Amino acid sequence: MTTLARQLRITDYFALAFGTMIGAGWLVLMDDWLGRSGPLGAILGFAIGGLLLLPVGYVYGQWVQRLPDAAGEAAYTAQVFPPMVSYFTGWMMLLAYFIVCPWEAVALGKLAAYTFPSLNSYELYRVAGEPVFLPRVLLGVGLTVFLAVLNYRGIRWSATFQNWTTGIVLLLFVILLGISAVRGVPGNFRPAFRATPFVSILLTLQIVPYFMTGFESVPKVAEEAHPGFRSAGFFRAIVMALLVGAGFYVLAVAAVAYVAPWQSLVGKRFATAIAFEQALGAQWPVRLIVIMALFGLFQCFNGNFVASSRLLFAYGRRQTIHKSFGTVHPVFLTPSVAVLGITAGTLVGLFLGDALLVPVTEVGSMASAMGWFAACLSFWFVEKRVSMRIVTGLGVAVSLLLLLMKVLPAFPGHFSPAEWIAFGIWVALGFVLRVRK
Repeated sequence: MTTLARQLRITDYFALAFGTMIGAGWLVLMDDWLGRSGPLGAILGFAIGGLLLLPVGYVYGQWVQRLPDAAGEAAYTAQVFPPMVSYFTGWMMLLAYFIVCPWEAVALGKLAAYTFPSLNSYELYRVAGEPVFLPRVLLGVGLTVFLAVLNYRGIRWSATFQNWTTGIVLLLFVILLGISAVRGVPGNFRPAFRATPFVSILLTLQIVPYFMTGFESVPKVAEEAHPGFRSAGFFRAIVMALLVGAGFYVLAVAAVAYVAPWQSLVGKRFATAIAFEQALGAQWPVRLIVIMALFGLFQCFNGNFVASSRLLFAYGRRQTIHKSFGTVHPVFLTPSVAVLGITAGTLVGLFLGDALLVPVTEVGSMASAMGWFAACLSFWFVEKRVSMRIVTGLGVAVSLLLLLMKVLPAFPGHFSPAEWIAFGIWVALGFVLRVRK
């Protein structure tokens, strides 16, 4: 059997995990974050969320060293649970990764139209009242096809692209932090919370799973590690990505709220760019932010494309869906059919337009939390050492809490009927595609 190419090192794994987390949400949805929680509520929500996820990251670091399988959560849960549970655990994580791909494809057009308003022309139709414009669709199609070619031709091509985009994002982010520190004033933070502190923090914690999904993408490409790569490097890459990713979101919210009065930004598209434009009275910071957001979008799209294609490939290899998805290209050593499958699904989702953006955040959060919970619970049953069980138990508790916050009506910000419908459609699709043995 032909195997996947083995070429990845620790910098590649960090760039993949960090890039899968950090896209353009900090620009496109900053007004939603501030409107949910206020600046301090959002900051504490992301900070607490990042710290709470460390036990979950620990479990993934242990799992990937023991079982380096592209199936990830499906492989882990298969050690202790029935095949149906294993199948749908992985299916939920596939949703968490895949759903980001059309999100980023749509966000590209939205972002580009901020700089070039003429892209908001040639309306094709409307979805949930939101117009879908032809030029923006074409941009999304172009980026999707580019990443498909990149991933089809080899993991080294994809990893190099990921490393460059991640480096550029971090460099430009440091520049923005410097601008905010020089031009901002503490008074812009007031009031610190949108509602009570508890509710404000809770409303951000609910979306942390979606925006922090990515650290667990490392196991999905564990089979593609360089022959000289040490398995402990998986854990280091996961922890670095978690800490740097959470820090990025915390500092992004702080920089925006410090440089401009945050209440004036609520309900404004691209609130991050507007904040810096107001503070400096110039357009060049806006261009810098847009460029940074574009590279963030590229890295997030590519990272989720890689993770989702590997999960789809692993399902085909296990023959729990059609075995053709488990095909490895004989020359490029990539999961070629799975890459084409994710490409096709992304293009379909792209045509839903802007109506896809915010609801996707909610569904993706629940799917991620469900996958984390299953992975942690599986490890708790497998691991017998008391010290490791304690850490794993924390991971189980955290992921379960994040899951319940999305599904129980007692929590503010729980699933709406539309989100339950979207979730149900994905589950039904899983039943349709599952191969009976």
